[in-house]
Amino acid sequence: MNEILVSPEVLEETLSEALSRGGEFAEVFVEDRSVSTAQWDQSRVEELRSGRDRGAGVRVIVGGTTGFAYTADLGERSLREAARAASAVARSGAGENRRVDFRDVRSYSTTAREGFANVERARKVELLRRADDVARSVSPSISQVQVTLGESTRRFVVANSNGVLATDHQVRTRLAVACVASGDTGLQTGYRTLAQTRGFEILDDGVEDVANRAAQNAVTKLSARPAPSGDFAVVLAGGSGGILFHEACGHGLEADAIAKGASLYAGRVGERVASPLVTLVDDGTVEGEWGYLAIDDEGNPGSRNVLIQDGVLREYMWDYLRARDGGRPASANGRRQSYQHLPMVRMTNTYLLPGDDDAEEIVAQTPYGVYVAQLGGGQVNTTTGDFVFGTTSAFLIENGRITSPLRDCNLIGNGPEILGRVDAIAQDFSMTPGTCGKNGQQVPVGCGQATMRLSRMTVGGAA
Repeated sequence: MNEILVSPEVLEETLSEALSRGGEFAEVFVEDRSVSTAQWDQSRVEELRSGRDRGAGVRVIVGGTTGFAYTADLGERSLREAARAASAVARSGAGENRRVDFRDVRSYSTTAREGFANVERARKVELLRRADDVARSVSPSISQVQVTLGESTRRFVVANSNGVLATDHQVRTRLAVACVASGDTGLQTGYRTLAQTRGFEILDDGVEDVANRAAQNAVTKLSARPAPSGDFAVVLAGGSGGILFHEACGHGLEADAIAKGASLYAGRVGERVASPLVTLVDDGTVEGEWGYLAIDDEGNPGSRNVLIQDGVLREYMWDYLRARDGGRPASANGRRQSYQHLPMVRMTNTYLLPGDDDAEEIVAQTPYGVYVAQLGGGQVNTTTGDFVFGTTSAFLIENGRITSPLRDCNLIGNGPEILGRVDAIAQDFSMTPGTCGKNGQQVPVGCGQATMRLSRMTVGGAA
């Protein structure tokens, strides 16, 4: 079993205190997180930084009311005080002395052959220098290269009044390369990342590819033309478009949005909501991917949940609270940014299953349109499904061929409408790491899909 941050006996006492004023459910979430980063900018090491944060959050639920308190002190006294503060919501209840018996005890750990802290500084610096050299070798127009290398290590314990005592040790490693190219058209940027829920060993291969692609992206955009405006076919390259479906569809399938009536998908289980080619999955069990989790932040084992199958809505994503209210089991989608936050319904790795088409053939069968090699950020209204996304690497499709690079433009649409316009999906599936923000909390997620075509979509360009 992983080294536990707080003894089971202290956790039992904390839960008993939390339940002593009539609480129906109590939970203690204990976390110890370390973050290390190294940054290279303008051919030198700009920053080496590390930090650590640890503490515990106590949650008490009474009916539809939740009490929550947290402390950075893991001593028994501080934990009991946090439990009393969280249980204050139940002061009017008739308290009773309830003991907690940990019947469900589990322990997990990320597969990491090499931890960041065990890697010599010289080796980290050499990796940063290598990425810089590769990026600059692409073209003399590359005027700036920034490389960021980081690892986060997160140990946590979840104990609750249902008898769960679960621990996990998560390790995430990330490399990001940002390039600036200078030319007659001004400055253009390119950006690529390599990120997995593993150790430093993921950087043994792939550094050159990330640096090369970031630089190529920046250089290519120097000759980009303004993107067209109007409704066209849009082809999304494998892995690049997953974030569109994460935002435009995934958030609307989270049970808190469903419970509030703030989603177009509320009450539509069993209905067709997408093209028959679309099967959308949220899967926290994909080892190594950025959104992987052995257990969620409520202690539930990671799960694979089919949300849309062959175009038909099958399921939503659930955390403990929404699942309890709905009389069903949680789906391992209860996540939180840290011990200072309450858990909420969040995605893990959300992706569309690959199809049977050939990626090159999809382009060849598109007379005119836009090929999106990389999407940027975006925003969506879950109530209406309307969204706007920016592109950071796009090209024109003419007569079935990818031709001119395009300047950054916007993709505008409506989630359910776009799901219905998927008319081809290839086999070249890949995933992209990202960070999802919701209600002020950030968590790591993965998005993915194979090359696919949307028969029609609004492109907001300058041409």
